[in-house]
Amino acid sequence: MKLASLTVDGVRRTGAVQEATQVIALLPPSVGTVDDIVRGGPSALDTARAALAHAETIPFAGARLEPPLHRFNRDILCTGWNYWDHFEESRGKREGQDPVTRPEHPTFFTKGPDTVIGPTDDISYDPDLSAKWDYEAEIALVIGRDGRSIPEEKALEHVFGYLVANDVSQRDLQRAHGGQWLKGKSIDATMPLGPWLTTTDEITDPAGLRVQCEVNGRLLQNASSGDMAFSFAQIIAELSLGMTLRAGDVILTGTPSGIGSARDPQIFLGAGDVVVTRVSGLGELRNTVTRTRLT
Repeated sequence: MKLASLTVDGVRRTGAVQEATQVIALLPPSVGTVDDIVRGGPSALDTARAALAHAETIPFAGARLEPPLHRFNRDILCTGWNYWDHFEESRGKREGQDPVTRPEHPTFFTKGPDTVIGPTDDISYDPDLSAKWDYEAEIALVIGRDGRSIPEEKALEHVFGYLVANDVSQRDLQRAHGGQWLKGKSIDATMPLGPWLTTTDEITDPAGLRVQCEVNGRLLQNASSGDMAFSFAQIIAELSLGMTLRAGDVILTGTPSGIGSARDPQIFLGAGDVVVTRVSGLGELRNTVTRTRLT
């Protein structure tokens, strides 16, 4: 099931995207929001599926989608350096912040939930805040069941579904604050998320997803989730070790090679750029970088 959030006649509604027929089925208000379904467990998802039989539909082309999720338990949980080609492409380009060796465990950081925007919303851009705005196509997963110290072999049982994300980063801010990444990853209204939340039953091979990013029609990132250094299951197992993951938590799983700061010459985002982020089976984000007063 592909669960979406959209506004119809000024009211936020939950929809089920039916790509084959290019319509969105509007679920009744009693089903609740996408956030409610995620937190409601299998019975909530069963109720949403049952409601499809009598749901009103609207054309997909006429709908403006919002971020699927609006209620966050905490910061977005993120994974860095999770494609070895990406780790290697930036070697020697991290302004003295290179690790000595490849990490033996996933590298985690967080970013504030106020970064989240919808699948077609504008990416905020303020050159007075940063001169180095970079793109990072990623797969995001959403936890659907609470758990702590989750064994790797059971980790995927805790996943509700998957999203497309772009972890737009400000590289100069990222380097300027002691080598930690929070500040350079948490600027308001800079992370597209969506376009809908695809439940796990629709993804037959989580290691076979194609991750791509285009800027102004130029393909700059193109990789498979099978190229990850640490799998989805490993990320969940390591992150949950001694730390409870809650239903509704969002986890970004890393970006592949091709980022702007590692290129020669470097490519950074600017006002008017159109960023398209897509993952096979999960959909596409299309966002315009728009000058916004942030300082």
